[in-house]
Parts: sequence; C-alpha cells; structure tokens
Amino acid sequence: MASDGRVTTLRLDVTDAAQIRAAVDDVDSLDILINNAGLALYDDLSDPVALERQLAVNLFGTYRVTHAFLPLLTRSRGAIVNVGSVTAFAPLPLIPAYSISKAAAFSLSQSLRALRALLAGQGVKVHAVLAGPVDTEMSQALDIPKASPESVAQAIFDGVQNEEEDIFPDLMSQSMAQRWRSGAAKALERQFAALVDVEPVLP
Repeated sequence: MASDGRVTTLRLDVTDAAQIRAAVDDVDSLDILINNAGLALYDDLSDPVALERQLAVNLFGTYRVTHAFLPLLTRSRGAIVNVGSVTAFAPLPLIPAYSISKAAAFSLSQSLRALRALLAGQGVKVHAVLAGPVDTEMSQALDIPKASPESVAQAIFDGVQNEEEDIFPDLMSQSMAQRWRSGAAKALERQFAALVDVEPVLP
C-alpha cells in the first residue's frame, strides 16, 4: 500500500499540537484519515507515567489528529480509521497500560460514531480496527504468530470499502468478529447511537 499514489504518509508526533497543525496545512484534500500512531511499553501498572505516556499517544493523539483534520473530512464526506487492538477487549498482562489505552481509543471510536449530528450527519464514517499481533517493531519481542503488515493494511482498506464499522483484519481478531457484531454490546451501541439527535461541538 505504501506505493499507492493515493496514500500520503505523514510522520509527526501526535502529542505535539504544532506538528499536527503543520500536517493539516500540508494536506489540500482528504478522503480517509488513518490514525496509526501507537506506543506500547512493557509495564506492571506501578508507574503512572507509563500509563500517561501511552494515553497521550494512543488516545489523546488519535483525538487531536481527528479533531484537526475533521474539516477536511467533512468537506470530502470522508472516513476516519482508528487502528486499534484486540487488547481493547482482552488486556495483555505484559502491556496492561497499552491495553487500557486501546480500550479507551476504541471507546473514542464508538463515541465518535454516536455523534451522528456531527459526523454521520455530514457523511463522515468512523471505522475501528481491532487487530491481533502484527509483525512490526512494536511486537518484535512477542514470540507468537503475527500477521504481516501488508495483509492487515489490505484488510483495512477492504473493510472501509465494505463499510464495516469494526474491522477485524487478521486471523486472530477474525475469530471474535462475528461474536462481537452479533453480541449484546454491539446491539446496545447501535441503540445508544439512535438516541442522539442533538448537535454537539467538540472543544
């Protein structure tokens, strides 16, 4: 996917407001925003700084970048793709703070979808990616089966094209996909989203 001329990769510190503003200034039009920045630190929840660092990137970074690019996405009636993890459902003991941050980021995706007056009402779709282990630098210390980055990227683009709200892009995550989509929690998310009929404003 990196060779696809339709894809522009922006490298920036998502915790730096100035870098986010500069990135927005560099983009003339935008159809799909993929929030892929992530930080995973091994910890045991004894140090609050480790949790704060991962929330800063995995939750607040996703929020700030989304908020900054929202006018462009509204103009194009585009899509937001938040790359998350199955640890949002099942915390991994080696990286509990990461798991917490990914659960919060998944809740952010669900909450953005619920704001239909702000997003869906303007044609902006929100997709959450629930990935299992991917063969990247972040997971190199884990001696477990991993999906290739290329296969996960293709599955994400296919999921967006098929208008899947929650995308399970690899074999590990796909094993829970049907249970999640047909489960009570997903049904409740849809019920809550249907109740929203006001026009909120993000600060």
